[in-house]
Order: sequence, then structure tokens, then C-alpha cells
Amino acid sequence: MTIEHARAHALPKPWGVADLRPWSNVKHDSGTVGEIWYERPGRSAADSLLLLKLLFTSQQLSIQVHPGDAFAHTMGLPSGKTEAWYVLSAAPDAKVALGLDRVLTPQQLREAIDDGSIAERVVWRPVSADDVIVVPAGTIHAIGAGLVIAEIQQRSDTTFRLFDHGRARELHIENAISVANAGPTGLQVQPRQLTEERTLLVSGPYFVFERINLAPDSSWCLEADRETWLLVLSGSAITGSFDVVVGDAVFAQSDRIEIHPGSVGMVGLVAYTGGEPIPHLLQRFAPPSVTGAAPPAEAQALTSRTQTRAVTTSGRLETTK
Repeated sequence: MTIEHARAHALPKPWGVADLRPWSNVKHDSGTVGEIWYERPGRSAADSLLLLKLLFTSQQLSIQVHPGDAFAHTMGLPSGKTEAWYVLSAAPDAKVALGLDRVLTPQQLREAIDDGSIAERVVWRPVSADDVIVVPAGTIHAIGAGLVIAEIQQRSDTTFRLFDHGRARELHIENAISVANAGPTGLQVQPRQLTEERTLLVSGPYFVFERINLAPDSSWCLEADRETWLLVLSGSAITGSFDVVVGDAVFAQSDRIEIHPGSVGMVGLVAYTGGEPIPHLLQRFAPPSVTGAAPPAEAQALTSRTQTRAVTTSGRLETTK
């Protein structure tokens, strides 16, 4: 049973930004931060299957593609990289590129990479706040300037660049041609309301991605029987033993997270492994101190487990049993 306050790690990027507010208060020494990775605390923590990120862009990113599982395995890697984006903020002219304007043969794709015309072949689409974009492995894509994006992905950092806007970084032509679906992409999924508090953003074989909106001064149990990430987008809350605000993330597995939003409520993103939404992911309960009524059985069990937890020197929360 595990509930942890995730560590935010800032990565410098040439296309990043200097000011991360209001989405993060993580300290950094570099001039421009392009990514924040959320990691489990403690050196002994096992790697998660999913990787949660924030992306900040002041320039266009490279045109790139990620491998699927099968190709990744031939490289000795545990997984490929399918990802999904939730747009937190967007400049008026912000865009992302997904797929190509027509189908290219491998030879045509190679020629487009060699002469740089791949930059005219990708299809740019305008985006705005709250848009959701799914990027399956093999999709040729890019992210434009003026965006802040929350990303959930398979845990992989394998990227094959096809075009890099003159930054003189290495391209990965052979691997890119091997894994790319060199043509138009299919229609994107549409968010779907599951309950008053839950909106399903993405559901696929690698992860489920949801947006939750919790009322002020309420109390909830979030079922985390599998690997689960929670990222706070607005408001604040007490989650287990942690106070969390905008830009904070919580990792949990084989446990239930008790969430008590503050006076303005809390909006967050929840991501977990598996292919289908958990029907009873989020349950509301009334604390006895507020109503005098007994909480539901699952809340009683959660409270009992919470009382047995202790904070280790690494900062992880573990049971004392």
C-alpha cells in the first residue's frame, strides 16, 4: 500500500520558458524549463509504468515520432511510448501537429526528411485550453509555441526526430522511418462525462485519463487499486497526509486516497493503468465531525489504514505493518 507526494523534476529545454507560474512553483537554476517530470520520491522506489509531465513551450518542438512496444523491445527497452495531452493554457495562435497531409511511402518519407519538406507535410491544428489530444505510438507529431500541456504517457523517453527547426540536434532517420505511420491520423476522441465530478478524457490499453472537479469543503475516497497519479490543476486539498496545491502530484498504488478539498474546491487530473474507467473510482463521504453520521465502510477502512502509516526518512508513505 503506497501513497506518496511526487517529486517534481525540472528539465531545461531550448524551447522552454523561464516563468512556470501559475502551473508550478518548482525551483530551477536553468534559464528555460521545457518539462517537469513527476517522480516517485526515494532512491529505492520502483519505476512507475506511467510518466506524468508538464510541458511549457516558447518555440515549436521538433517533428518526431515514438516507437511502439514491439520496436522498443528490439532495442532492449521495456515499452514504447503512447501519450495523451491535456491543454492547460494556449496562446491565441497555438497549434499542434498530428500526422501528415497524405500517405507517404518509406522512400518518400526519407526524401521529405532529407530535404526538410516534412515540415510542410505535417498537419497543424489549432488548440485551446481543455483540449485533449491522443498521440499513439507511430504518430508523426509536434507541439507548437505558447502552450502548457499536462501529458501522461508510457514510461519511455525514446524519441526519433525527423526535423528540428535548425537546432542542429541529431535526427533519427532510419528508426523514424521504421516506426512511423506516414499518413493522416484518425479522428481524436471526445471527452465524456462519467459522473458530475468525473470526465473521461482518454481510455486505452495503456492508461485511463480523467479530469475530476471536487466541490469545496467536501470529502472523497479515490480508489487506487492500481498505479494512479493525481495532479492538482486548481484549488487545493489535503490528500492523505499531504497538503497539495496547483502543480502538486500524488502517486498511489494498492490504496485509497482520502481527499479533502479546500474552500474553493479542487480540479485535478487522474491517470491510472488499465484499459477501462474504474466504475467506483471516486466516492464521496461525510466525515462524522461534520454531520455526526458514520462514514461508509470504505471510508472507515481508509481511515484505519491512514492511522497506521508513518513517514520514512525517504519521504515515502508506508504502512507500519
